[in-house]
Amino acid sequence: MSVVIAIDPGVSGGVAVAAFGKTFCHPMPATEGDRLELIRDLARSAEVECVPHGPPVECVCVLEEVNGFVGKAQPGSAMFKFGEGYGFLKGVVQALGIRLVLVRPQTWQKVFSLGTASRCASKSEWKNKLKAEAQRRFPNLSVTLQTADALLILEWVRAARATSAARATDPESQTISAEDVCLRPATNNKTETSKEQKT
Repeated sequence: MSVVIAIDPGVSGGVAVAAFGKTFCHPMPATEGDRLELIRDLARSAEVECVPHGPPVECVCVLEEVNGFVGKAQPGSAMFKFGEGYGFLKGVVQALGIRLVLVRPQTWQKVFSLGTASRCASKSEWKNKLKAEAQRRFPNLSVTLQTADALLILEWVRAARATSAARATDPESQTISAEDVCLRPATNNKTETSKEQKT
């Protein structure tokens, strides 16, 4: 059993959570203090749900991995601010002892077979395409442009677990899933990166 926190970093990003049979999402909190409080509360919820002598409830954070490029028309100050926010989130997750998994956009987006951002006429068209997919998969949630990516990252984790479970029931299966990183046991809180990203 686990609490899974999926984060699309950036002030226009969001946070999606799967915990104890429920899924919910938040726009990215406005301040660093609010982000810390949200992630800390989610980690505490995993501790509260632990049953004495029962299986542990692990808290896992899947954070979209980013690089220094945030857009063609973005000044250096915007790139610095974005990187600062991304680093803050990584630091909070690791300081709270939450297992951290990094996933590149190309990796989680491929699961949904939506094409690529470069094939869309504009960034807005691509973001709305992702939002529509999140709305289709989470019809009971109020999906926005801020929360859509985080929800789809959460769905990527679920798909990875389903693939791994299916392979476990078929020992002769040769299917290899790069997303298996989400299923490994915690290893002293070291950051994990999908095998597909290393090639």
